[in-house]
Amino acid sequence: MRSPLTNPFQPGSDVVPDVWAGRVEQLADWRDVVRPRRHAGLYETGRTILGEPGTGKSSLVRRIARDAAEGGDWVTPQLRIPAGADPLKIVASAVLRLADKAGLLATSRQRVLDVLARVEQIAVSGFSVAVRGEAGPEPFTALFDLLVELGQAAIAQNAVVLIHIDEVQNITDEAALSQLLIALGDALSHQVEVTAPGGVLVERHLPLAVYLTGLPDFEDMAGARKGATFARRFRTITLAALDEADLLQALQPFVFDGWATPDGNGGLESIQMSSGAARAVVALCCGEPFLFQLAGQRAWNAGSASTISQEEVVAGWRGAQGEASAHVERILNRLPAREHEFVEAMAALPPADRTLTKIAAQMGMTSATKVGPFSQRLDTVRGIIDRGKPYSFRNRAVEAYLTTDWPRVD
Repeated sequence: MRSPLTNPFQPGSDVVPDVWAGRVEQLADWRDVVRPRRHAGLYETGRTILGEPGTGKSSLVRRIARDAAEGGDWVTPQLRIPAGADPLKIVASAVLRLADKAGLLATSRQRVLDVLARVEQIAVSGFSVAVRGEAGPEPFTALFDLLVELGQAAIAQNAVVLIHIDEVQNITDEAALSQLLIALGDALSHQVEVTAPGGVLVERHLPLAVYLTGLPDFEDMAGARKGATFARRFRTITLAALDEADLLQALQPFVFDGWATPDGNGGLESIQMSSGAARAVVALCCGEPFLFQLAGQRAWNAGSASTISQEEVVAGWRGAQGEASAHVERILNRLPAREHEFVEAMAALPPADRTLTKIAAQMGMTSATKVGPFSQRLDTVRGIIDRGKPYSFRNRAVEAYLTTDWPRVD
């Protein structure tokens, strides 16, 4: 029955929505590259998934983690790092829980017991206290040692360990960030000896996968400050807007067969969406995953018939206009002044005239070289523009907000 209780669209952060759209390449990367290679003992870098608010980076890795857990792998919960929190404390606590799952807490090996005791101290006291505390290995060394033990247990039990650390841009303590990245990076590159068929000793990497998610600012924090080591051990992927084809494909179950929904009487009812309604949802969200879920949710709640109409999409969007505007404003307000000025100047020009020279002139600059660094960051770091010939907006919601009366509907 079509009601808010049965609504399959979820425009909240950190949720895996029932109506999933796009990110096929990143899902396939886990399924076809990261997991198979780490499981086989081959080296594969960690993944850093960055993007502006609402691009679905946390939802993406939560879906990967859900699929991994359903397949029998050992997965941490989403380890969100609040501003000012101790990241080693949070990660140490999660790794200890996985160690318990692996049976390490019941071991009689003294070395493992010593490692567990030191990591427990970090989990309780935190990074700064552990550094100043009693004699013992540095916090990052103890965490690395436990990850090695956990990885060896995963080899024995044919599992992969997946660690997901979210909101990594909130790690502002450089020493704590450095220790965390070194512990994770060293564990990713560490090799252990195992016995292959025939009794031959061979070296292999641990079945350990690490995903870091956060805002684009983290690229500067980790890359520039920590040097080439981080870049070698973590591959950065910046999420941008979804293609219209991906969004339409996500709505095809509604258009063709209908979405199976409880009817309130113990059975199922099929909720459909007209093709015009599907196109309207896609047009309104401008490729933003958050706005796609928001438009779908409001359209579903705008009526009770078994078919969602285009009129209901428009009616639902009227109530969502303020939230949609606030979403884009959050992206724009995060930009440094010069980058904000750049996108406004670019939006003020006709699409065919959006060259670096003309954008610079629109900003009152005498030379295109003066605005080159801003355009580079908006492209490679933030994923908001594309420095083609001419320049174009990759974030279509930002373009629509700056160039039209979007998100208003008649």
